[in-house]
Amino acid sequence: MARKPDPSAGATSGDPRWSAVLARDPAADGQFVYAVTTTGVYCRPSCPSRRARPENVVFHATPADAQRAGFRACRRCRPDAASLAAQHAAVVAELCRFIDVSDELPTLAALAQRAGLSSYHLHRVFKAVTGVTPRAYARAQRAQRVRDGLAQGDSVTDAILDAGYNSSGRFYAESSRILGMTPRRYRAGAVDMPIRFAVGECSLGAILVAQSERGICAILMGDDADALVRDLQDRFPSAHLVGGDAGFEELVARVVGFVEAPRVGLDLPLDVRGTAFQQRVWQALRDIPAGATVSYSELAQRIGAPQAVRAVAGACAANALAVAIPCHRVLRNDGALSGYRWGVERKRALLEREAQAGSRTDP
Repeated sequence: MARKPDPSAGATSGDPRWSAVLARDPAADGQFVYAVTTTGVYCRPSCPSRRARPENVVFHATPADAQRAGFRACRRCRPDAASLAAQHAAVVAELCRFIDVSDELPTLAALAQRAGLSSYHLHRVFKAVTGVTPRAYARAQRAQRVRDGLAQGDSVTDAILDAGYNSSGRFYAESSRILGMTPRRYRAGAVDMPIRFAVGECSLGAILVAQSERGICAILMGDDADALVRDLQDRFPSAHLVGGDAGFEELVARVVGFVEAPRVGLDLPLDVRGTAFQQRVWQALRDIPAGATVSYSELAQRIGAPQAVRAVAGACAANALAVAIPCHRVLRNDGALSGYRWGVERKRALLEREAQAGSRTDP
């Protein structure tokens, strides 16, 4: 029996839910379902079925709500089952756990067989969910095991073998990329590792820029320049901190210039040290354009981990590259600024500056 549409819940041209249905946007799956009063069927926003007329469409927050209203699930998109994205996330999560406990790096073929997918399909799904390839994830986890072992006082050989390397020679060939230095130097606390730094001033206060042999390793902001230097020393307690020369001052000026005019863009080699999960979050942050903002839950969805909102917030808080990795563009779900390790007022100022820069460049 046809149902009368509820005007308060119906589709309108200005409703973002209707726009998502028109676009068949898979990102909207799980956020709501839409029901068609003339057919008695409810669907996912991404359903490929023929579009209904907007006056015959009503929205429901969950499949259960639609079923209580008397609608039945579409047999084509199966909105009462886990979404394809959720299924992919579950498969990848299980593979990540398998990789974490494996003594050796699993091959792509072995992972694909375990997931019941082709190697090609698994490679695409894994990268879509995590932001990295299966091999990159496995190598990052193995590298983290080495760091953890060295930090716990294990011998270099034990740390290498316990991490799953078949031979120390194979590890040493990659040690510079993995640790940024030799294993013994890392185990000793990066003793005398040269890190250049300089402190400048911008309209938001003092700003410190530091660079290791691999790239920019810290961009810190605050009110007290001495406090920023102490923060850098705490991060790299055994490194050899060296004041920057005139050439390095130019690099600091580029960072300051980006803070003052965010639309100019910042293209610097970054020494991004972090877990595989943090790196996924930080890469997603760098994909947010100047002048735009997202919520923590939206950011979690973008990296394929919608349930990891707290972990995403933690990764934002762990970011040591202010502005270059723009964690200031993430807001609470209610639109509030929430916390910012360099001060909420600086966060507000950065967002206002980016918004103003955008309004000046828009036609």
